[in-house]
Amino acid sequence: MTFEKILIVGCGNMAGAMLEGWLAAGLPRENFTVVTPTRTSVPGDVELLREVPDGRVFDAVLLGFKPYMLADIALTLQGVVEGASVLSVLAGVQLETLRERFPDAGSVVRVMPNLACAIGKSPVALAEEGLGEAERDDLVAFIDHLGTPAWVGEDRFDLVTALAGSGPAFVYRFIDALAAGATRLGLPEDQARELAIAMTEGASALTARSEHPPGKLADMVASPGGVTRKGMDVLDEDEALTRLMTETLRAARDRSIEMSREARK
Repeated sequence: MTFEKILIVGCGNMAGAMLEGWLAAGLPRENFTVVTPTRTSVPGDVELLREVPDGRVFDAVLLGFKPYMLADIALTLQGVVEGASVLSVLAGVQLETLRERFPDAGSVVRVMPNLACAIGKSPVALAEEGLGEAERDDLVAFIDHLGTPAWVGEDRFDLVTALAGSGPAFVYRFIDALAAGATRLGLPEDQARELAIAMTEGASALTARSEHPPGKLADMVASPGGVTRKGMDVLDEDEALTRLMTETLRAARDRSIEMSREARK
């Protein structure tokens, strides 16, 4: 499978970011067709249709709409999914449900990136049913343009969604909270935000390149009895930050599980 003819159904934030990532990686815009009734333009001046085209063959159909819309939209796609790979970014919608909705598809695949796929920097979780070994390799090569693909057991997909898919939102909240805290303590709002963003960018880049895990890097910054250590004591007391993030991920994971049940109704 070459993944050269891709139909994108719905082009919201996530599907749009994926399209941006593929185009930025050099894939021809002629490879993509977008169907959406709500947008007047899409990235890269890709072919934009209002309705699903009849009589055209696609290697893959990317589902980029809201999960609650699946039942209705699936009915309009039966003619174009036959033999194709159905790639779904629909949170909480399991492979079993996808197969029930698209029995004639060659394969069904869950794909969970985040918005950083637009710049090729997203982890991308994958789970599939129906792909052969060579087809799995072809899919990984196609998704590799968006960041770092990884096969994940579906029993862990909801948690991976919470971490890798929803995670950027939690990081953005943390950056915003750092800036807000500095503003409350006296820095101008714009300066606090600029410094928080620059600091986070540098820290993330160093973490990605370092031989040390993040916890070790934190300890390397924090000298005993020093300024950083005093601040970290607040985060570390009774595992305050770890407990907060555990509950944050638990809530996101559990909502993904709820959505999978709703999609089966």
